[in-house]
Amino acid sequence: MVHFTRRKFLQTSSTAAAVTAGTGPLIWVKDAHAQWNNTPEKGAKLRVLRWSRFVQGDIDQYMKNVAAFTAKTGIEVRVDNEGWEDVRPKAAVAANTGAGPDIILSTNDDANLYPEKLLDVTDLCEYLGKKYGGWYPSCEAYLKPDGKKWIAVPLGSAGAMMVYRDSQVKAAGFSSFPKNTDDFLKMMKALKEKGTPGGFALGNATGDSGWTHWLIWAFGASIVDKNNKVVIDSPATIKALEYAKELYGTFVPGTLSWLDPNNNKAFLDGQISVTNNGISIYYAAKNSADPKVKELVADIQHASFPIGPVGVPTEYHLFFNQMIMKYTKFPRAAKEFLRFMMEQEQYNAWLQSSGGYVAQPLRAYEANPIWTADPKHLPYRDAVKNLRPAGYAGKLGYASAGALGDFIVANMVAEAASGAKTPKEAAERAQKRAERYYKV
Repeated sequence: MVHFTRRKFLQTSSTAAAVTAGTGPLIWVKDAHAQWNNTPEKGAKLRVLRWSRFVQGDIDQYMKNVAAFTAKTGIEVRVDNEGWEDVRPKAAVAANTGAGPDIILSTNDDANLYPEKLLDVTDLCEYLGKKYGGWYPSCEAYLKPDGKKWIAVPLGSAGAMMVYRDSQVKAAGFSSFPKNTDDFLKMMKALKEKGTPGGFALGNATGDSGWTHWLIWAFGASIVDKNNKVVIDSPATIKALEYAKELYGTFVPGTLSWLDPNNNKAFLDGQISVTNNGISIYYAAKNSADPKVKELVADIQHASFPIGPVGVPTEYHLFFNQMIMKYTKFPRAAKEFLRFMMEQEQYNAWLQSSGGYVAQPLRAYEANPIWTADPKHLPYRDAVKNLRPAGYAGKLGYASAGALGDFIVANMVAEAASGAKTPKEAAERAQKRAERYYKV
């Protein structure tokens, strides 16, 4: 069973981080003993399905890297973009029918829904890990569920941080962003009283509803225990949901239907002063042609989620994977494409062009200058290093992927917070829904 805490992540990567801090990725490559032998099939063509960009620099550099791959290998690559909510069902259809894109970039542990339909990429992941200082433990939790075979290649993570207007937080009487859930609730109430409320997505948002996982973990609750027994209907969950109800009372109206783009728009429109998000809000403000939006840049700040009664950080971040479908006619070409995209020349350029929107899965890339170019970027750097897998505290697999894809935690919190159900009723319903996936 896999049981991860932030302390464990920091302990397992402290030595590597210390080396990286004083060197660049080239040192890792020089000292690595990584070998890669792979010849793509003649006449290979590839089709890639990936999620739509939230920052323009992401897709611009990604496509430049694709063009460089084609120029080097002669392999034509078609890239299709879909919203996060659309990638998962299309990937499932492709896996079940045995036809569709050769490579799919998806989220969290979607790969665990159909591992038998995915190409074994253990050789590629071992090569990249040896060359670039190793993968963070969360990558193995998501994509090496049996501890032996890699079922997909980690891409990184869109960090989820508190994004807030510093001036409005200070106007509400807080000199800095709260470090614990009690003070956080006090701040949210003060912001509402000042007419500058916050807002957090409570719809079926793939990324931004992830704050609901932070919430239950912060109070010591989880869907399952270390033995994969469903334990969501618990006193800890009830306390978390009671807190959620108070917190919801401070939100701007409409959050029950919010998907991933909504809080970005609300923040940039001046409707809310605090939300959870990747760095895309800050990126959009910096690159906006609207003077009013541009004025927000100096006022936007980022902070980690407050710590709850459990007493330790409980970070949830949106994880990205790269799956090669087993039905592909060009498995060697597909592996070569992912290797090329993850090598330092391409990955570092993509990481930097994305403006900090994606955090790296390989330790060597901690040294990328994007993280020190702007102090507001730094909170996002360690997202993959510090995240808890969505199936915490159990072992990831079909059940965890199914429960996450069904938005069980997000729906439970929405029901209790809005008053549609009592906290107990919401927890009981979540228990029954989760048990359908975690069958005894």
